[in-house]
Amino acid sequence: MKITQVRLFQVQGTLEHEGPFWEERLVRPIDLYPEHRVEGPGDYPPPIAEERYRVQSIFLEVETDEELTGLSGPISEVSAFLIDRSLKPNLVGQDPLAVELIWDKLYRHAVHGRKGEMMMAISALDCALWDLRGKWAGAPVYRLLGGPTRNHIPAYASALGYSLEPDRVHQRAQEFVQQGYQATKWFFRHGPASGHEGVERNVELARTLREAVGDDVDIMLDCWMSWDVPYTLHMAERLAEYRPRWIEEPVLPDKIDSYAQIRALSSIPIAGGEHEYTRWGIHALLEAGAVDVLQPDVYWAGGITEMVKICALASAYDIPVIPHGHSVPATAHLIAAQPPALCPILEYLIKWNQVHQFFLKHPVRPEGGFVPLPKGPGLGLELDEGKIEDRREVSWT
Repeated sequence: MKITQVRLFQVQGTLEHEGPFWEERLVRPIDLYPEHRVEGPGDYPPPIAEERYRVQSIFLEVETDEELTGLSGPISEVSAFLIDRSLKPNLVGQDPLAVELIWDKLYRHAVHGRKGEMMMAISALDCALWDLRGKWAGAPVYRLLGGPTRNHIPAYASALGYSLEPDRVHQRAQEFVQQGYQATKWFFRHGPASGHEGVERNVELARTLREAVGDDVDIMLDCWMSWDVPYTLHMAERLAEYRPRWIEEPVLPDKIDSYAQIRALSSIPIAGGEHEYTRWGIHALLEAGAVDVLQPDVYWAGGITEMVKICALASAYDIPVIPHGHSVPATAHLIAAQPPALCPILEYLIKWNQVHQFFLKHPVRPEGGFVPLPKGPGLGLELDEGKIEDRREVSWT
């Protein structure tokens, strides 16, 4: 069997959603500058009418001479461009089951793409090959990875984009608990540039969450790379009484020494690695003793082939891997094949998954706070033609 073509196509549809889709945004590193700090949450997907939003997603499909195909996505337009213009020629004619060989060739070809969009493009291709491999074997990907290690996977409710007004936070957090979630993550809106008032608002968020969910539900708090060492240590002191399970991404990802300093002095565990790539980037975090929890994304850090290596590496350091939650179907297969102590829980970004899984016929969604194991061969990705209003191939060659 040989790869004959790699196709990229964009689909478009209409998402119905009551009220504004994005109610609030998280703090960002660029919010250091006042003109950016006042910016709102953005408008993707763009509204086209009241409570109706236009969703556009790009998927990629690997075709073979035996009529088997592999699907992955959604991916960014930049990743699609890189696949079309740079990576695709390295796949055509290759054995699609030789995922290790193909990954190594792509990595060696993209010597300036060890991180960022090029590695995201390689990750998406790798996931498509695993989908194809599962279809070839007639089995879910988690079985090919050695699983399953459990019948269902605990999930936590990741509340990016929800209002941070205390009354709304209290209500939503209680709703998550009623839905069966035993953990929820919320995203700070303020960093060092917001001064004393921002500190108090951040503390108010943690206090509201703990009061809403009680003592037996975990809360996690995400800084999205926007704090610094003194601010994080001060906030850790203020937040400790609310017992967060972790503080996430307190500083920019390249500041590994800062991560390690914070971890050594904070009474609250530190999570990171969402914006890190490949086993080599993760190894640097582990060697520095920088994090208590690793969070690489399957569609960003190198795909399933690389994430298996990352999990093995993390296990040698006794550091759990809880992947970033953009790529839920692929992530569910990976976690299902790993020991529960190593990959204990799945992040479910509630709003993002409405967009990212919008076109899927069988989206992976938590039920009672748990994700059931995906069914069907491969990654279980199949598009729902009933939601596709427009479809077109995209190419830059």
